[in-house]
Amino acid sequence: MSQGGLTRRRGAGVTAENNDDSPASRVTSPAPKENTFDRTPETGREVSDNGHIVAYDPRDMSESAERSKQPKLTLMEEVLLLGLKDKQGYLSFWNDNISYALRGCIVIELAFRGKISMQKDSSRRRFQLADRVIEVIDEGQTGEVLLDEALKMMKSSEKMSVSSWIDLMSGETWNLMKIGYQLKQVRERLAKGLVDKGVLRTEKRNFLLFDMATHPVVDSAAKDEIRKRVKNICTNRTVVLPPSQFLPAELDFRYLRTIAMVCASYAANVLENALVTLGHESRERAFAHVDELLAEYSQYPFAKRQTGSQGIGANLSQAVAEEVEKNKERELQLEVVAACLSVFTRLDSLL
Repeated sequence: MSQGGLTRRRGAGVTAENNDDSPASRVTSPAPKENTFDRTPETGREVSDNGHIVAYDPRDMSESAERSKQPKLTLMEEVLLLGLKDKQGYLSFWNDNISYALRGCIVIELAFRGKISMQKDSSRRRFQLADRVIEVIDEGQTGEVLLDEALKMMKSSEKMSVSSWIDLMSGETWNLMKIGYQLKQVRERLAKGLVDKGVLRTEKRNFLLFDMATHPVVDSAAKDEIRKRVKNICTNRTVVLPPSQFLPAELDFRYLRTIAMVCASYAANVLENALVTLGHESRERAFAHVDELLAEYSQYPFAKRQTGSQGIGANLSQAVAEEVEKNKERELQLEVVAACLSVFTRLDSLL
């Protein structure tokens, strides 16, 4: 694993493993009994109000139930949306940090959704958070293509650490045997997902020597809501996050999820896009505050804030502590979140 090629905020860009589990052996079984054929049908059927029989795939129903518990946009989509130019519909050509940060967001999102956690091993505490091994604890589909693809890879491969997975999914490896773990075209696939959700649209744009698909913002409400949350976290003395379709009231870890989004945006070098309306001094205070958030939440248990930057977000530590207290059984998943943020600190260090 090479980290020398990774660059940091306000610096230059960053350059852009597949063993399947052996199938279980099968033994020829005796002739089935009469009730052996009582299987759950691959296609479900129900009678609608007008008397018509409606067929459905039970897997679609489970994915729909999963989606209903989650915010409309994933962490990756929120970070990408912050980086996109509203009218032009593309990212800065000089920003490659976002590619690495988006892979980290995939791991964080899987942890928040209860799909992965640190391996339950008391000896894990001998290692740094980013070097602890993660495992799949729920194979259920999320309904998000990139998340399901990453989850499938993690399930079918050897168990690896948080930093290893982020590196491999980013293509940061010299091991040709593991290059297949790289998730390709993540930014374009996320943009197409936002098109499907009605947030972006697709256009063709000519850049002198080549044509490129761009994705201008069509639903400004989504991006405006993200900007408001970022400003709320980065500038307000008391942070209050009103419920919305992007952050439902019943969602677990509402404050911690928003902090993770802000820190990921900082590591991806797109945070300042949400702070352009602030003056120079206010913007610098906001960046200093995010530095403190990274230091506080890149370790587990999360560090308790002493004073804070100019009193910004004075209630955040208490709000997150209450969320953690309500979900004590998810400690191993929160370790994964902290581990990803600790990886982001390497990208965010000043040269």
